[in-house]
Amino acid sequence: MLKKYTIVSLLLLLCLSCKKDLNRSDKKVLEKNRLSYVDPFIGTGGHGHTYPGATVPFGMLQVTPVNGISSWDWCSGYHYSDSIAAGFSHLALSGTGIGDLADILFMPVNKEVDLSHKPASRDELAYKSKYSHNNETASPGYYQVYLEDHNVNVELTSSERTAYHRYTFKQNDLQSMVVDLGFAINWDQAVATAITVEDEHTLSGFRFSKGWARNQKVFFIAKFSEPISSFNSFADGQQIDSNSAEGVNTAIQLFFKGNLSSEVEVKVALSSVSIENAKLNLDTEGFNFDDRRFEAEALWNQALSKIAVETDIDSLKTIFYTSLYHTQLAPVIYSDKNGEFRKENDSIVRANNFTAYSTLSLWDTFRAEHPLLTLIAPERVPDIINSMLAYYETNTILPVWTLYANETNTMTGYHSIPVIAEAYLKGITGFDAESAFEAMKTTMMQDARGLEQYKKYGYIPYNLLDESVTITLEFAYDDWCIAQMAKALGKDDDFKFFNDRSKAYQNLFDNKTGFMRGKSEDGKSWNEPFDPKFSSHREHTDYTEGNAWQHSWFVPHAVTNLAQLHGGNDLFTDRLEQLFTESSEITGDNISADISGLIGQYAHGNEPSHHIAYMFNHANKPWRTQYWSRHIMNTQYNTSPNGLSGNEDCGQMSAWYVLSSIGIYPMNPASTEYEIGSPVFETSTINLKEGKTFSIRAENVSIENIYIQSATLNDEPFNKTTISHEQILNGGTLHLVMGDQPNTNWGKNQ
Repeated sequence: MLKKYTIVSLLLLLCLSCKKDLNRSDKKVLEKNRLSYVDPFIGTGGHGHTYPGATVPFGMLQVTPVNGISSWDWCSGYHYSDSIAAGFSHLALSGTGIGDLADILFMPVNKEVDLSHKPASRDELAYKSKYSHNNETASPGYYQVYLEDHNVNVELTSSERTAYHRYTFKQNDLQSMVVDLGFAINWDQAVATAITVEDEHTLSGFRFSKGWARNQKVFFIAKFSEPISSFNSFADGQQIDSNSAEGVNTAIQLFFKGNLSSEVEVKVALSSVSIENAKLNLDTEGFNFDDRRFEAEALWNQALSKIAVETDIDSLKTIFYTSLYHTQLAPVIYSDKNGEFRKENDSIVRANNFTAYSTLSLWDTFRAEHPLLTLIAPERVPDIINSMLAYYETNTILPVWTLYANETNTMTGYHSIPVIAEAYLKGITGFDAESAFEAMKTTMMQDARGLEQYKKYGYIPYNLLDESVTITLEFAYDDWCIAQMAKALGKDDDFKFFNDRSKAYQNLFDNKTGFMRGKSEDGKSWNEPFDPKFSSHREHTDYTEGNAWQHSWFVPHAVTNLAQLHGGNDLFTDRLEQLFTESSEITGDNISADISGLIGQYAHGNEPSHHIAYMFNHANKPWRTQYWSRHIMNTQYNTSPNGLSGNEDCGQMSAWYVLSSIGIYPMNPASTEYEIGSPVFETSTINLKEGKTFSIRAENVSIENIYIQSATLNDEPFNKTTISHEQILNGGTLHLVMGDQPNTNWGKNQ
């Protein structure tokens, strides 16, 4: 994707190249600016569901184009196949399967439009415009598009809590802008909105809505570089004569004096608490858009420097740095500058000594996104955990999937638990470990969402709850994570209880078929008839967004025992091979759309498959991990808008690639160990705290040379298929010699 860089970007490169703390790997990568390797359009096609708009790492705002109401693949509000712009919103989800947000829609126009009519579809939007990808660009912290129907060039950038717009109108055209607070995508719906023109440079208001986030309250403030000469405001179809409009659906068209300038700049801040807090969040600096863009790019270059890769293949750098970019879009900052934020029950609390985060897609992100953050952004991990504990204080249960502090209860398990356990066991501090453990234990001892049956039967009977197999397996893993933290805290009784309960997966393994299967409450009979390829999306099924082929392997804490249940390593690995080579037919009348990126029955487009290729390491066939992990990288990622094989899911799909491509993967995150796979780069360097670095050097690596022949760690022979988090933090070099044939002796019999 062509990117346009101004002199600002070149100055950024020069500035950053002169920093004293850059190591040699950084300097080599910076011969071509890292930002130029990031293409935010990757994932905006197909089922990736990403957005191309402007934000900063983990920023509160995501100012981005919105196409308007369409279908599932428009979950972020934007899809690359489209060519109609409805406007530019300030909140967006990165790669989820559910559409929400797109709050506070702005749209520059060059004519007066009718806002009295609430459109039934985007075709009826009076302010929409065509655009072309030939006149659209995106890079980290920056987005630009030309609106053909209004002859307006739109540019967007952002700081941590303030979004910036720059509209360049055609000379002598009417300079105007629409703000539509009733606008919504998918099943989001406004329930109360208000707009006030405070003075000739200031607009404020709020938007309350229900959707995936059932009680979302967004307050905003907008400042304009040009004075407002007049406005037309509407509430529920009626034109309002005063400077304030309030109703379920409000909208306003502002007209600017124009003067001699063809540019109008806008800066916007939001808050979950109040308009006053939005004003506190608003940057106090002026409207210098280029300065704000420069600062956003500098933040992204710093974020992208956490891992430096070396290769002569530019497409691999593009996939890698775009993936690293995607992993730092979520979770997002939620608390205001003064620390306040709104909870789902409308109480206002203050984050004392931490920053609150939201958009926690934990069913997805516990697998690789959060493990990656312990390496590249460890300073943020305690704040994310404290955000979970703040939720627990109100609800007496840890969060499942929070959006704007609302519990969506989307997906299965309680995967706050592995995130907390992993952080503690990796030595990350900044949260109360005893309180966190109590929250973990209390959560898994309550009765909601299948735990009552799980406690009673040792598994969840299929006739009592849908998705029983997936939920049982995930509860078993959550139990194992609690057990490890209990052990570390010296809580022996808790360790024994949860460790014993973590073996629940054994109750659902059918040794005749080799699959995890739904079992009735009698403890004997299976759910019949059985078809391992059968899928039914979220109802009348034993598996979540998948089938028996994809879900039967989720025992990351006990792979050796799982292999024994199968009859030993050979039979276990034969079945793993069959997973990848079986026909890709999925049966059923309600097949989950999330089953995508198929290699045989392996579905890389959804998270339950993500750890499976690394299981060969624990069955004495690490060369098959090397083969399949590389095959997945080669076939499931590319540099096109359709470059992701499934939902990005707030960084998980990209985190899998970031870690796998440098040669490691956290198959069992709370073990604090990383599986060694097959790196694609000649050298990958993780820049750690206190100036330390850890490098993975893959000698002779190429598209053919995917197999590890030998290895050393800090010049000492290394014959293990795992490396610990502690070993990485200590710094040094893992040197792998690669070849085109498997070395079936390396990494065996550890």
